[in-house]
Amino acid sequence: MENTNEMELIFDSRSSNESFARVAVAAFMTSLNPTLEEVSDVKTSVSEAVTNAVIHGYEGEVHNIHIRCRIEGGSLYIEIEDKGKGIEDVQAAMEPLFTTKPDMDRSGMGFSFMEAFMDELEVVSRPGEGTIVKMKKIIGKGRKLWTTQSL
Repeated sequence: MENTNEMELIFDSRSSNESFARVAVAAFMTSLNPTLEEVSDVKTSVSEAVTNAVIHGYEGEVHNIHIRCRIEGGSLYIEIEDKGKGIEDVQAAMEPLFTTKPDMDRSGMGFSFMEAFMDELEVVSRPGEGTIVKMKKIIGKGRKLWTTQSL
């Protein structure tokens, strides 16, 4: 299909790579001509998911994080995957303020931010095997289309 595009990134689970991940996904989505707010929403969501993989999935050990992005029509699909320890109770983990690392000043708002900023969020996790965060953002849905008649 002409209006599709895909990319995949694999990088070390270092907190210093969080900014790389967010900028790479933001650059990938530019073909959709997103607003600054849409770019900011996606960058924040990618940041939260990558940070979760680094801190919770791998608990500071360095392993791979995979990001897969796909554009279909006006929608951006993002998957962020780690092969870390997984989440025991996904439903509890997605509750606002839930954190397994209160000693690290973790706010427990990562999934809440992803839910607020993205149009769809799904978290698939198996303890001992890892986690995939799947997100969808529809680009341009709030934009007004200007015509010569509306001027």
